[in-house]
Amino acid sequence: MELRLRHTCTGHRAALYALAPGPNAGHFYTAGGDGWIVDWNWSDPEIGRVVASVESRIFSLCTLPFEGQLLAGNMDGGLHWIDLQAPERTRNVQHHQKGVFDLLVVGEWLYSLGGDGTLTRWALESRRALESFQLSRQALRCIAYAPLRAEFAIGASDGCIYLLDAETLELRRTMAAAHQPSVFTLQYSPDQQRLFSGGRDAMLRVWDPESPELPVQALPAHLFTLNHLAFSPDGRLLASASRDKTIKIWDADSVELLKVVDALRHDGHVNSVNRLLWLEEGLISAGDDRVLKIWGI
Repeated sequence: MELRLRHTCTGHRAALYALAPGPNAGHFYTAGGDGWIVDWNWSDPEIGRVVASVESRIFSLCTLPFEGQLLAGNMDGGLHWIDLQAPERTRNVQHHQKGVFDLLVVGEWLYSLGGDGTLTRWALESRRALESFQLSRQALRCIAYAPLRAEFAIGASDGCIYLLDAETLELRRTMAAAHQPSVFTLQYSPDQQRLFSGGRDAMLRVWDPESPELPVQALPAHLFTLNHLAFSPDGRLLASASRDKTIKIWDADSVELLKVVDALRHDGHVNSVNRLLWLEEGLISAGDDRVLKIWGI
């Protein structure tokens, strides 16, 4: 496997925490500590276009299934419903008591995860909060969805992974002490038979959701916090991003390490790598060094 740096995108004035695919092939959005949301084009990455700006650090970002609409979660618990076609319809809803760390759209619903330990389900059309559940006394950090299992997995700063019924939001199972002290990222395998997790303990763990008492595999994947995981579109590769400034590429089936991407050998990030996005065109990484890296694989 070969990996090549195609471009380093600059312009943000603070650390980057969020990536989201755009409405068209090759387009994607970035957001972070400067409050800017920037639209980038894989085919022409020289210049990004600021499409929205908020007065707070953005921790999470997702593209809504309506033309020109985005949702950003900020550090203060607010959700910015952004309409690029009609800016006057843009509004900020102060909902969670602390930061909004992850967002997920499933069908007609949106799910937001707060630093107050609550999960909220929203109606997308009306932008209205329908119900909230207190899952933890600490922050909820990440959410993954397995449609074949009708299941959500939610990782929290209490070290637990919570498995919820996707329809009723009833708690199916609590995986206590999955990571110490916090779970930062979750991804179901493409066949949804395995759940991959990473956290502050720098461990990569693989779980069988049917028997999650102990992980199927546990690897010391990084030197410091494992911030994010992302599968390649074909499901054959898994990428991990870490506070140790590296990106690692793994065989998704065997979880064998295939590549270590660092600053010295590959012109990688010089600070923590916070977020990954894997498009059909290749891999995108964003970090504390305020830059976006575009990789061809």
